[in-house]
Amino acid sequence: MTHDTRGMMEPIKVGLLGFGTVGSGTFNVLRRNQEEISRRAGRGIEITRVAVRNPAKAQQVLGDALGTVALTSDFAAVVDDPSLDIIAEMIGGTDIARELVLRAIHNGKHVVTANKALLAVHGTEIFEAARVKGVMVAFEAAVAGGIPIIKALREGLTANRIQYIAGIINGTTNFILSEMRERGLDFATALADAQRLGYAEADPTFDVEGIDAAHKATIMAAIAFGVPVQFERAYVEGITRLDALDIRYAEELGYRIKLLGIARRTTQGIELRVHPTLIPAKRLIANVQGAMNAVLVYGDAVGATLYYGKGAGAEPTASAVVADLVDVTRLHTADPNNRVPHLAFQPDRLATTPILPIDEVTSSYYLRLRVADQTGVLADITRILAALGISIDALLQKESEVVDASQAGETDIILITHETLEKNINTAISRIEALSTVRSGVTRLRMEALN
Repeated sequence: MTHDTRGMMEPIKVGLLGFGTVGSGTFNVLRRNQEEISRRAGRGIEITRVAVRNPAKAQQVLGDALGTVALTSDFAAVVDDPSLDIIAEMIGGTDIARELVLRAIHNGKHVVTANKALLAVHGTEIFEAARVKGVMVAFEAAVAGGIPIIKALREGLTANRIQYIAGIINGTTNFILSEMRERGLDFATALADAQRLGYAEADPTFDVEGIDAAHKATIMAAIAFGVPVQFERAYVEGITRLDALDIRYAEELGYRIKLLGIARRTTQGIELRVHPTLIPAKRLIANVQGAMNAVLVYGDAVGATLYYGKGAGAEPTASAVVADLVDVTRLHTADPNNRVPHLAFQPDRLATTPILPIDEVTSSYYLRLRVADQTGVLADITRILAALGISIDALLQKESEVVDASQAGETDIILITHETLEKNINTAISRIEALSTVRSGVTRLRMEALN
């Protein structure tokens, strides 16, 4: 039997695609901690080629390290370079990234990526191509930045039948919701603040509409339950229509509103959903403020475990990228059958459990409506709910904040229901809105006890 002496001496060579926030952060962390990293990996890890759209800008960032790195604007040339062992994809998006990643795999290279959109949409194809070629695709940095949640789900909790995951997995929206709660701001003002402070992009759609969180929830659900990635089946609702009034009323009732990514195993199938959610204020995850991330995982053996930290930024994300580079370096020469499968379960053992449509999801609900301040209104509403088997857990009646004279003599009613099917609450809402005494559309938010 021959030993791979090369593996013990020569550094592993990495080609970096993209040199933005995460790419440059990865380069800096790897360079700063190279002694520690090589002690852990058993050999050095060197970024020797970088593909970037604007090489002149990258030269400034590289500074005195420029002599050790070949810069190019030809991304395909890096992917095709026979001297490279690993391709680290940091460009984002799904089109060009997909082509380059598949090409790297075809060339027999391992891939490390921070691209959640790519894996949530094209993961099945990419993981299968990697399996055929016997290479690894590592993606710790794709979910929750520096928090090692993928490793926890794939390896640390492997003994458990995971029941549910609930995560604050988008820092931008959590920052906005924290500002709305603490300072009483409306959504538009809080968003403008987040943009001014650099927490939100100029076009914040992916964040505020919940798409980014849904990409991450899709990946976690696949690993937790051993199903293919199926982003197209996720239910996605953002925070753009959230009213500061509801944040205040929720607080009075003992709840906080967070944008949660939820993946839950039920007897009917798997829930995969992202939406604003009321959580009891006493839960640890309800107290995650600002741009921080947190993921709550419930396993049958371990119970509840919580993972908290920075979900974005150059160095937190680089922390996860470099950890993946070390993993790939250690396992570079290992038999592919002895590596942890991409989605934690053996690829031929993935389940066909259905993802439930939102109508079939069971939840408790927060309902707010404005009604005429007269007798019998509440009786009408409770009758409608009772006919659909929906019971009330709590009720709050508030003098409505009169905006103009036409709203005098109106009151706000806030109801919290016990658990029911979403389709039942939808029927109830349409019947309630048809009452002549109801003066507004019903605001509906879902609730999670996270017991």
